[in-house]
Amino acid sequence: MSSYARSTNYSRRVDTGLFILRLVVGIVFLMHGGQKLFVYGFGGVTGAFAQMGIPAPGITGPLAGIVEFLAGGALVIGLLTRLAAVGLAIDMLGAILFVHHKGGFFLPNGYEFALTLLAANVAIAFAGAGYYSIDRIIADRRAHR
Repeated sequence: MSSYARSTNYSRRVDTGLFILRLVVGIVFLMHGGQKLFVYGFGGVTGAFAQMGIPAPGITGPLAGIVEFLAGGALVIGLLTRLAAVGLAIDMLGAILFVHHKGGFFLPNGYEFALTLLAANVAIAFAGAGYYSIDRIIADRRAHR
C-alpha cells in the first residue's frame, strides 16, 4: 500500500474530488492558454492585453498564455500541483484586478468565473494533488528510498 493514507471511504472520496477538480480546472486553463498561444499568438495576446490596459502587455500577455497552458497541463496530470495552482491563482487575481472587476460581479464581463477559478486554485494549492497524481507517485518513490 502507498505511503499516502487511503484507509477510509472519506479519503477515497476526497482524493476522487481532488482529481475531478484538478482535471476540470486544468482543462479550462489548458484550453485558454492554448488559445492564447496557438490561436492568437504572442502578438495577438500582447495587443489584447494592451487594449485592456494591463501593464507590460508584451510580457504579461505571453506569460499568461504560457502559465495557463503549462500549469493547466500540470494540474491535469498532477505534477508540481501546488506550484501550478499558485501560478494560476496569481493569474486569476491579475485577471480580476486588471480586467473583470470593472464589469461587476456577473458575467459576461464580471469577475464571477475568474473568482471561481481563483478559489479552485487556492483550494488545490492548500490540499495538494491527492492520490491520483504524479506528485503522489514521486512522493511514494522518495519514501521507499
